[in-house]
Amino acid sequence: MSVKEAKNELIRAEKSLESANVLLRNGFYEDAISRAYYAVLHAAKASLTLLEINVESHRAVRRLFSQHLIKTGKIAGKYAKILGAEQDERLKADYDVLYSPDEEDVRECTSDAREFLSAIKNYLKEQGVNLDIQERS
Repeated sequence: MSVKEAKNELIRAEKSLESANVLLRNGFYEDAISRAYYAVLHAAKASLTLLEINVESHRAVRRLFSQHLIKTGKIAGKYAKILGAEQDERLKADYDVLYSPDEEDVRECTSDAREFLSAIKNYLKEQGVNLDIQERS
């Protein structure tokens, strides 16, 4: 178990979620969606890292999260759906120049990201991880 790496992924997740909220408040909706997705991605990677599963691609995170955490019942299935939906929204926000999300869309993305992050924190705590994440080194 790589607790230190899991904590570092969690730090990145929290920073990404905070960035998403700042961008949302300032009307940068596409960028807020992207950062909300990265909060979810880093949280998912934290849970996989704890299982000593290191992944580099976005697709692999989605597949392995489902395989090792959802199908095993360690985390509820709705979180695989959130991961997938956040990734799909991020792709539209980053690459589809005709996509124009409204504030409601972005609030839903950030809310789902917050819920996902909370679920991952609960899972990590259940696994005995102390989430007092002060240091990054």
